[in-house]
Amino acid sequence: MALFPNLIFLSLLVLGIGLFARNISRIRRNILIGKEVYRSDNKSLRWSHMIRVALGQSKMSTRPLAAFLHLIVYVGFILINIELLEIVLDGLIGSHRLFAPFLGILYNFLIGTFEVFAFLVLISVIVFWTRRNVVRIKRFWKPEMKGWPKRDADFILYFEVVLMLLFLSMNATDSILQDRGVETYINAGSFPISQFLYPLFDGLSDQALIIFERSFWWLHILGILIFLNYLFYSKHLHILLAFPNTFYANLEPEGRFEVDSHIKNEVMLMMHPEKEISENKASPPDKFGANDIFDLKWTQLMNAYSCTECGRCSDVCPANQTGKKLSPRKIMMDTRDRLEEVGKNIDVNKGVFKDDNKKLLNNYINPEELWACTTCNACVDACPIAIDPLSIIMDMRQYLVMEQSAAPQELNSMMGNIENNGAPWPFNNQDRLQWVNE
Repeated sequence: MALFPNLIFLSLLVLGIGLFARNISRIRRNILIGKEVYRSDNKSLRWSHMIRVALGQSKMSTRPLAAFLHLIVYVGFILINIELLEIVLDGLIGSHRLFAPFLGILYNFLIGTFEVFAFLVLISVIVFWTRRNVVRIKRFWKPEMKGWPKRDADFILYFEVVLMLLFLSMNATDSILQDRGVETYINAGSFPISQFLYPLFDGLSDQALIIFERSFWWLHILGILIFLNYLFYSKHLHILLAFPNTFYANLEPEGRFEVDSHIKNEVMLMMHPEKEISENKASPPDKFGANDIFDLKWTQLMNAYSCTECGRCSDVCPANQTGKKLSPRKIMMDTRDRLEEVGKNIDVNKGVFKDDNKKLLNNYINPEELWACTTCNACVDACPIAIDPLSIIMDMRQYLVMEQSAAPQELNSMMGNIENNGAPWPFNNQDRLQWVNE
């Protein structure tokens, strides 16, 4: 019977980690639906970029209050989960505060530090919730944030409050049992925050306290396992994907667009038919641009999964600010939703995608959104984890122009003038200087 709790713990741990591994495998499968792209060059610069942006959160500083609160939650999340290792080992071998005898006074310092950060995380989460639901910051109340995105953001905040309270309550009951000299509850740890919860439990019997302490312990580890698997359905997947997303980010200067070598060759042949074009003589692709996720690069699909839905991109978008339909955040959310839909289609059909008569273009993102973009790169510059909505917009624009000839009339006129007159104006190049005669 003594091993029964350990076996239950092992089963829950294996189940939780197994589900997490399955979810990560599905995400990886979905991301790799995208086209191949080489992004392994200049590894030293990529590591530097990842450490600075993902780990150092360098792009968060444009909003100091949010950056400070996010840093507290981020550091607290990392530090408090160091104790998770001890909890897991205690659960597996049936010990209690396994590391205490080995770390001595350092253990007391660590537990005290964890508690201080747990309290700071609680304060930060309350401020975050207030900003969203009381102050109602405008970027959190855009049309694309209605329904599940809004609930998801609040669920995560509630989840963090519950996990921190369970952690502090577990320490409070444990500390009281230590003070009473109850067997197996060795004197270990410093409790600068949870000591304020003593009055809630001090009048209970030893047996009742043990039940509460064990309940908090079990609920804490269960909560962490549930949180780990909830990430798959949440915008907080960026906790994991921010690192590879920043590593594989496009490090070219913002504003430098990719040049399709097939189109470049055609233009060069028109301009210089006497010259032989040696660059990329391969046959042109079946489709120019993108109208569904299958046409996007895998890095763009990883961008969609990494999106934090913070709205900084839409907040600085000039088109969005002037009331146009374009929202870079919505572009990423729509791409992720379509990718999830395709992933479920593949799961249902045993690894094969069956045409569902839907496309990312028109069914999720309409041309009006795409043509509202000014290509200013403000959204790319603002993203705290190097997401590039503009690349998806440009790929879909290319499809509209080259596959459907569906550019706006003004743009079609300009391109026709360039083709006929060698300039965007509707005048023959021999007539351009006639204005001087006036």
